[in-house]
Amino acid sequence: MQMVHVRAVSPPGLTDRIDQALTAHPCVFDLSVVRGAARRPDGDRIECDVLTGAVNEVLGSLRGTGLEEHGSITVELIELAACRIAADAETAQLGKLASAPWWADLDARIEAEARFLPSFYLLLVIAGLIAAIGIVSNSQILIVAAMVVGPEYGAITSVAQGIDQRVGRRVRRGLAALFSGFSAAIVASYLFSLLVRALDQQSRAFSLGLRPVSNLINTPTFLSFVVAVLAGIVGIVSLAEARTSALLGVFISVTTIPAAADVGVSLAFRSRSEARGSLEQLLLNVAVLILVGALSLRAQRWIWRRIARRSRAAAGRR
Repeated sequence: MQMVHVRAVSPPGLTDRIDQALTAHPCVFDLSVVRGAARRPDGDRIECDVLTGAVNEVLGSLRGTGLEEHGSITVELIELAACRIAADAETAQLGKLASAPWWADLDARIEAEARFLPSFYLLLVIAGLIAAIGIVSNSQILIVAAMVVGPEYGAITSVAQGIDQRVGRRVRRGLAALFSGFSAAIVASYLFSLLVRALDQQSRAFSLGLRPVSNLINTPTFLSFVVAVLAGIVGIVSLAEARTSALLGVFISVTTIPAAADVGVSLAFRSRSEARGSLEQLLLNVAVLILVGALSLRAQRWIWRRIARRSRAAAGRR
């Protein structure tokens, strides 16, 4: 059984109200209140453990008191908790809601990927170079490696979250980062490919026009659209439920950074039609991932709200 440990600092005027609300909640355990124990911010220290399926409701009620503005809230996951009373409450009160995503954690993880530090652009450039090497050497293994290295999915989910929550600033920042990052990857791949061509280091098959890797990347089809849609759904579900192995599958299933690299490679080798096809593939996949991501976020929240209502109704009939 998993639980969440909540630590809060409350101004004295709010403490009684928060104490009563937490005490009355059937999914809150190990509640303790120490008056005047906290400094910076000054106030009363409140700690409790909450069943993960109820953490969204509990955090919502704490935020509704204005605690974020006048005090503080800190939350951490407890990987293992052994408590018979809590286990019985999880079964009786939550039902399917026990597996509900922890939305505050999801939002925090997406926002953490949306800081766009210099390493974000550096990793995109490196991933583009790895993909370029994979293209000119007809190596599918290197293409997969470039997909894993590329950090662009964090920016894509940030844009999707901004659309879902109607935060225009986040959408603009994410799109700007994607544009700048992919542009840098294209330029780096182009310059590197010019060097490869000048030194005649491309594979013989590539020189003869046998380019199975490149042809797969620069030919957007209906099937590539379907893969992008499915990957967008899997990506959001994986983030919400912290399924890292499935999320890794998203990284290696959709052609984004390889398409950007192929634009540079194709331009360097004077294949404008292939460069155009790769650019179309890149724009298609990024757009689909963003749109499907935003819709998946909205759908997931709607589904879990319905489950929450049904669980509360079932608990009330007991």
